[in-house]
Amino acid sequence: MPRLDSSSSQNPHLRRALSALAQGGIAIYPTETFYALGGDPNSDSAVNRIFVLKGRDFSKPLPLIASDLSAILRVASRWPEAADRLADAFWPGPLSMLLPAADSVSPLLHAHTGRLAVRISSHPVAESLANGLGGLIISTSANLSGEPACRRLDEIPTALLDGVDAVIPGGELAGKHPSTIVDLTVTPPRLVRQGAISWEAVRRTLGI
Repeated sequence: MPRLDSSSSQNPHLRRALSALAQGGIAIYPTETFYALGGDPNSDSAVNRIFVLKGRDFSKPLPLIASDLSAILRVASRWPEAADRLADAFWPGPLSMLLPAADSVSPLLHAHTGRLAVRISSHPVAESLANGLGGLIISTSANLSGEPACRRLDEIPTALLDGVDAVIPGGELAGKHPSTIVDLTVTPPRLVRQGAISWEAVRRTLGI
């Protein structure tokens, strides 16, 4: 299955997904790693649906994809110097930064932890969806909690496919690993999850 053009004028799946997401719906879409389950992070209804549909523990925050840095600065209360270095080196791409959440962010989204994981994706569809929602989209793996992430639509459980409002096909995705997550709310930064970008590369970039 070929990857679809990311332009909303040429991709009917993207147009339908954006319409559904703008009304508080949820969608499955491709990223540079795996298929993601997403919705508007400003909609508590969409956030709640994603937790329930995945069977995800409400104590685990939902990660975000941003269209650009300005969107991240609206939801992060602090942007440390280390974040600048990592963004310059690895964005757009599969590196998620754990940042302190702004007071305006719904506690349901960050599971009352006060921290958000966010990245700028290199996939044009993910970027277009985030941009269409005002800069940010929820981006948790499109799988049942505890099950493997999915590179192809036919790997995604039927319960998930039937439970969303839109699906954007993107072919077989390249991701063999999820995004790497680095916690920048502590000093020195620490590795939360090893993924597509090695911790050694992160450490070299930060000089730690």
